[in-house]
Amino acid sequence: MSATKGLEGIVAAQSSISSIIDGVLTYAGINIDELAENASFEEVVYLLWHTRLPKADELDNLKKELAENAEIPQNIIDILKAAPEGNHPMAVLRTAISALALHDTEAQDMSREANLRKAIRLQAKVGTVIAAFSRIRQGKEPVAPRKDFGLAQNFLYMLNGEEPDPIAIDALDTALVLHADHELNASTFAARVTVATLSDIYSGITSAIGALKGPLHGGANEAVMAMLEEIKDPANVESYIREKLDQKVKIMGFGHRVYKDGDPRAKHLCKMSEKLTKLTGQPQWYEMSVKIHEMVTGEKGLKPNVDFYSASVYHSLNIPRDLFTPIFAISRMSGWTAHILEQYENNRLIRPRADYVGPVNVKYVPVSER
Repeated sequence: MSATKGLEGIVAAQSSISSIIDGVLTYAGINIDELAENASFEEVVYLLWHTRLPKADELDNLKKELAENAEIPQNIIDILKAAPEGNHPMAVLRTAISALALHDTEAQDMSREANLRKAIRLQAKVGTVIAAFSRIRQGKEPVAPRKDFGLAQNFLYMLNGEEPDPIAIDALDTALVLHADHELNASTFAARVTVATLSDIYSGITSAIGALKGPLHGGANEAVMAMLEEIKDPANVESYIREKLDQKVKIMGFGHRVYKDGDPRAKHLCKMSEKLTKLTGQPQWYEMSVKIHEMVTGEKGLKPNVDFYSASVYHSLNIPRDLFTPIFAISRMSGWTAHILEQYENNRLIRPRADYVGPVNVKYVPVSER
């Protein structure tokens, strides 16, 4: 038996949710470019759960259900308030989502209908949790969600306590569409492995959040913004990147295991970055990003992935750097729940083997003789 490191190239499941074929990303067969340019995030949520776009009444019903389920219990707010200072928001989110299961009377109901209702609750509440924690750590009270706002609009409203600009709403909505699903990425695979044991949907989502937290997955966009803040000025890009490349330090936000000719989502975020940084009077973030892009691609042949330009987009929306990955979780909640629902529909325990490379024929030696 031979092992493939990181399961690279191994097909571990059949799925109807999203595909990456010849560098083209689709959700249920629809090209990501079409969705990014035309679809709302709520449409994409429905698409991932049902593998078809919603009719007008179905979309209206989904929006209504999401709005009606966006509030979180006081006990969850108390947990957020009790979190020790200095904890990463992803660690707090992981705990809060797990705790939400204790407030869901259907948590152990494994029927398709109940799981779909739980998926709605999870999608509705994840942004509320993140926004509430962001305000609590600033010494402010959480802002309750509004029932007349969509997911992107509500998140920005709950985060800042004021109605967001339409351009900001549109930018975040598009970013959520772009991050919604990505085939068997690490966090999605973690979710499917967990629920393949017939554990509940909350356990699967908690596993997914744990996987997304890592800098080689969702945490990369935070690292990109940290790099931009360290560089400070477009004039410093060349010397900074040259030093990193000479030291063989990984430049975060570049390359992707499943894309050889570039991540198709990156171009949409690149355009948004240019537009938003100009709008906010901080074009240096985009200018630095472009210079880094040109250098790394020219020297290493690596192209930006979805995390690279999303950093300057989120920064331009006045979102704290350590909330970038939690926002990724708001979007990917749609994909995670879709994959969990699909796993339950045709389940088999996911139990691969390991290629043993340890010592052999070792005899037990009593402790007195060691």
